[in-house]
Amino acid sequence: MSRNKMNRYIISLILASMVFIVPFISLAEEKKDTENEFAVPSHVLTISKQNTFPNTSEDQEIIEPSELAKQLMDGLNINIENPSLIKLLNETSLKPSPISFGYRGLIYLGRWPLNYTSENTTVNWEYQQINLNEMNNLGGANQLMMNYHQQEQKDIRGALTNKISNSSDVKNMILTKAKDKTNLPLSYHTVIGQGTKTDQSYHVPAKKYGYLYAYAPAVNEVGQITFGEVFLELKGNKTALVIKNVTKQGIGAWLPIQDHVSFSFQIKE
Repeated sequence: MSRNKMNRYIISLILASMVFIVPFISLAEEKKDTENEFAVPSHVLTISKQNTFPNTSEDQEIIEPSELAKQLMDGLNINIENPSLIKLLNETSLKPSPISFGYRGLIYLGRWPLNYTSENTTVNWEYQQINLNEMNNLGGANQLMMNYHQQEQKDIRGALTNKISNSSDVKNMILTKAKDKTNLPLSYHTVIGQGTKTDQSYHVPAKKYGYLYAYAPAVNEVGQITFGEVFLELKGNKTALVIKNVTKQGIGAWLPIQDHVSFSFQIKE
């Protein structure tokens, strides 16, 4: 093989290997960006131990579908994630008669929110101001130290951004999806107790005035809820779920991050 042919062969191998390597690099970078997207920044502190108000975590009840519920849902082309609907299907007991040949029936179970699809999730680390500590060192000759000290109890509440039917079920599905996506302790309600303190210190130079702002962070979740009319269809000794009149509705929610405080320290003349 000539030198030119050999060089072309080597270049072809290098280019071919790059075709496979580049996608793997892109996927790794994308995964890294996703993990960092919801990482808690350095100016945000966890106060679960210092908080004078003991928040309780808002854990969602996990409903495992029964064998019958699994069979009914397996025949659908729409995912059912609503725990309340799965619980209803779990409580359904069907005992078809051996002489039910030719029997047909359609039982209406109601219009339900079936699942939630997340489209965009962002964190606002300064969702709501909850406190302001000040230190006057205008007449001082030396540097002073100041710390965060919560002056009043603050209730931080999240909510859906627009009205929607079956709001309780919708809120639960959004909260579950957002927790899984961000791995943050989210809730629709959290409290920062009066007198809560941290050991983090901030330096106020001589002839300066220090301001320490404290904020409660929250996650903004945006997506779509799928609704549908749910029927239980009976054909002889066979049963099936039927979903009719499927619609989608855009929805958003604010979800405070429990026991986290975001700080902004400013020095002024």
